[in-house]
Amino acid sequence: MEIQGQSVIVTGGASGIGRATAFLLAREGARIFIGDVDEAGGRHTAAQASAENLAVEFLPLDLTDPRSIAGFATAVLQRCDRIEGLVNGAGWDQIQPFLENPPEMWDRVVAINLMGAVRLTRSVLEPMVAARAGKIVNISSDAGRVGSMGETVYAAAKGGLIAFTKSLARELARYRINVNCVCPGPTDTPLFQRQPERMKETLTRAIPFRRIAQPIEIAQAVLFFLSPRSDYITGQVLSVSGGLTMVD
Repeated sequence: MEIQGQSVIVTGGASGIGRATAFLLAREGARIFIGDVDEAGGRHTAAQASAENLAVEFLPLDLTDPRSIAGFATAVLQRCDRIEGLVNGAGWDQIQPFLENPPEMWDRVVAINLMGAVRLTRSVLEPMVAARAGKIVNISSDAGRVGSMGETVYAAAKGGLIAFTKSLARELARYRINVNCVCPGPTDTPLFQRQPERMKETLTRAIPFRRIAQPIEIAQAVLFFLSPRSDYITGQVLSVSGGLTMVD
């Protein structure tokens, strides 16, 4: 129980990596607040957690709406004195060539994958600073490290999240707040399952382990960065990709 009694926000907790992360952290003794625009999925996650006597609460969150972000942060901070951990796990993309992207899609991709994390982090940061303690984990993507065809704006947003991680880590080190980043490779999520079979097969063959990640494998990396084992680690980017991406 490495994070017993801690209060942790997990965005994107209605499904996929966020859901797996919420369950893993709750089983490690944390009190979890999941935020997601998918209210049905979020409430289902919370109900399943409750059936296991896990402390998981769902609150609606639309990362494209600054007012929703502010309201979510206020609601969480009314329920606990401060947040010990923040996992910016929400993500969204629509794979298609850049020349076919409508500009409104760019705005949504950047809002969810970058600016939503920036705004939410700022909204819950002051209590962490006052306590001189906290862990922030941003879930980016290897697309943000090496690029990805059909994901141009998504890769740009995730690359921005990596830069945000490193820069914020430098600023917050004086307050003993750790900021790190996990970059999943292809993972068995609803987004991956929506892709054409040929694309899924091609991606799987490209991975040295010859399989895609399971969400729990990404969640384990998040747990490491939230736990005391990472107390002297900040500003780092960890790829969890089965060897698909090997970056110095």
